[in-house]
Amino acid sequence: MKIYTKTGDKGQTSLVGGERVAKSHPRIEAYGTVDELNAYIGLLGDQAVNLSRRALLKEIQDRLFTIGANLASINENPKVPDLYEEDVTLLEKAMDEMDASLQPLRAFVLPGGHQSVSFCHVARTVCRRAERLIINLAADEPVDELVIKYMNRLSDYLFVLSRKMTQELGTEEITWQPRRNNKG
Repeated sequence: MKIYTKTGDKGQTSLVGGERVAKSHPRIEAYGTVDELNAYIGLLGDQAVNLSRRALLKEIQDRLFTIGANLASINENPKVPDLYEEDVTLLEKAMDEMDASLQPLRAFVLPGGHQSVSFCHVARTVCRRAERLIINLAADEPVDELVIKYMNRLSDYLFVLSRKMTQELGTEEITWQPRRNNKG
């Protein structure tokens, strides 16, 4: 089987079920951004600091494939895997475990401090973009509410993960210090 089909050469693609839509359709934008996020989660899993979290990061990648399949389906399709409330709970438990050993957050955190941490912040911002695109899609078309909830919780998870990675790498958390107006 060849990877190229030539069926998208005129700017159209197929959704699950066969319906053709423009590659710029909000549904395609949404699941394309989820795919981009999945690549960044893979990058996070490849970081040595995340060795103990690789299984969870792979689980997240699996859920992102589920979300992509969900978004690629306009109508319910028995071949599309399900997302469960337990998937959200798994992220919450992981956040609670990491947060237990972190200092309370007293300021906004700037992305950076270590390349691995920066990768995590990129994943977090891509997750937020995917979430916005999914919410935009949901304003006009049916979207499973659990997809939106999962994406929101995942961006929270990625923020806590960035803080935990900073701690484990022994690097300084860079806090935002707003400039003060010195004009008298």
